[in-house]
Amino acid sequence: MNPQVSGSPLWRGGSRSLCTFILLSMLLGGCATKSYVVLLPSPDGSVGEVVIKGEKGEQVLNQAGQAGSLDGRALKIEERQIKEDFGATIAALPKIPVRYLLYFSAGTTLTPQSESLIPKIISEAKTRPAVDISVIGHTDTVFTDPYNMQLALKRAGRVSELLTEKGLKANSMVIESHGKRNLLIPTPDNTWEPRNRRVEVSVR
Repeated sequence: MNPQVSGSPLWRGGSRSLCTFILLSMLLGGCATKSYVVLLPSPDGSVGEVVIKGEKGEQVLNQAGQAGSLDGRALKIEERQIKEDFGATIAALPKIPVRYLLYFSAGTTLTPQSESLIPKIISEAKTRPAVDISVIGHTDTVFTDPYNMQLALKRAGRVSELLTEKGLKANSMVIESHGKRNLLIPTPDNTWEPRNRRVEVSVR
């Protein structure tokens, strides 16, 4: 019987990518009797699920650190061994994107708490070898569509200026306006909602 390894729809966030890389590295690295699969959590702590079917049975891996051989047997693999076998693969994985929400008290004035995030965004960007930034401006539903599109663009522009002034180095920076589309908090028209007055910064 040929061994089978499959993932369930429970994959979430970065765990699918991480597990897929590990499966490939072991499947390509040796024969089925010496290869194994181990389930690791995504950076946010969530864990997916892997089902291994082979001539020795079936194993469902759904907890971080669980492992199984490709012939369907359960295995207990020490953390030291996992690092030795998969350290290079894990280190080579791209970092997952990080998103920041910056809020405005009015117009293009950031709240003090949101302005304090600027150094954190720059620090995160410095951890990536080739960083791409997207800056998307939003408004609440007060005023007209054309007005809000312009206001959201000004907000995104203001944040991009602050990032650049504080020393951000990026391969590319995309600035967009969504106006009052894509509300964080759904509201009717002409509703004052501070959480919708925001800029979303994604670091990739």
